[in-house]
Amino acid sequence: MEGLGINLPLLIAFVVNFLILFGLLTLVLYRPVLRVLDERQAKIKESIEQAERIKEQTTRSEEEIKAHLETARKEGQTVIAQATQIGERLKEEAKEKARQEAETILAKAQTEIRQERDKIIDDLRKEFVGIAILAAEKVTRETLDKEKHRKLIDEVLKESATFKRK
Repeated sequence: MEGLGINLPLLIAFVVNFLILFGLLTLVLYRPVLRVLDERQAKIKESIEQAERIKEQTTRSEEEIKAHLETARKEGQTVIAQATQIGERLKEEAKEKARQEAETILAKAQTEIRQERDKIIDDLRKEFVGIAILAAEKVTRETLDKEKHRKLIDEVLKESATFKRK
């Protein structure tokens, strides 16, 4: 084979070295990288599940608030019915009072819903910022200043129509 320029002992040495290197890389690099990727996948799955739980809690809260509003509306109607029996003058006063109470309860409920929604959006933003920083570090393979990342991501989120508060 030396006539073709192939040195068999050297070729065997190269193949053995390659197999040793391949085995070492598999043990040292491949498995830890897979483990890190599996851990990352689990964290992302957990974050998604947490977002779903928050969404469910928000839905339950909205239903409870609707039930409270319905109860308040019924109580307002009862007050109006009693005011009708007392007299025409008291009837008008009771209607006004019931309307004001309903508006106050409605305004309070809307404020609570808005605050709950804003809190959830802020929590999701914070989670997204963390995930985005980790993803950016993975992609660039270098660790940058986390505060700089947060400012950049906050600017992008402020410009995004998806996360703008209405």
